Amino acid sequence: MTRGHRITVERSDGRVRVVHGGQVLAESERSLVLRETGCPERYYIPAEDVRLDLLTPSGTQTYCPFKGTASYWSLPDAADLVWAYPDPKPDVAEIKDHLCFYEVEVL
Repeated sequence: MTRGHRITVERSDGRVRVVHGGQVLAESERSLVLRETGCPERYYIPAEDVRLDLLTPSGTQTYCPFKGTASYWSLPDAADLVWAYPDPKPDVAEIKDHLCFYEVEVL
């Protein structure tokens, strides 16, 4: 890791829900919270708790030197709404098979 850069991953204490356009896209009591230097907290939700049937894979990919290559999914009215790291770096291996949304409700 770069000097001063830090990432921690731990289980979330509460329930997390993602709603878009009045439709629940994900709801979980098993999410992980990732805290990264200079970034907002992000909640990674197990794929089993996400309505994958509503999402379409996008061609977008981004690379993070700390987490790896991210793949994205979209809704018809929301491009690249969700992402995941299919093969995350070893330091954040826990986020494998988890998806992350930009906006979540923490209940």
